[in-house]
Amino acid sequence: MGTIKDFEELEIWNLSRELVGLIYKDFINCKDFAFKDQICSAGISIMNNISEGFGRNSDAEFRHFLNISKGSSAEVKSMYYIAEDLYYIAADNAEDRRKLCQKIINGTSLLMKYLKSSR
Repeated sequence: MGTIKDFEELEIWNLSRELVGLIYKDFINCKDFAFKDQICSAGISIMNNISEGFGRNSDAEFRHFLNISKGSSAEVKSMYYIAEDLYYIAADNAEDRRKLCQKIINGTSLLMKYLKSSR
């Protein structure tokens, strides 16, 4: 892995940014405000914990924030099952979003593993 100078260079951050945009578009007209607030907050948490962790002074702190981000990714993935079950979103769209969440989870796990081995 080359030297990354800014969090914007991280693929997982860019994927999470894409996911946040999709979440807001998917639920822009959702009247279930508790659901909408929860999934939006979890999506934002993915992005912000990656960037906050990147700005910390140690790999251990970065891994901690990545772990939180990974948990938020799993939460969003789960919420897309709820959205599908309640017919808030089409099944194929929900599946696409869950695949994106899993891609973020996998990438986050790889980065955490790298940070742990590079000490």
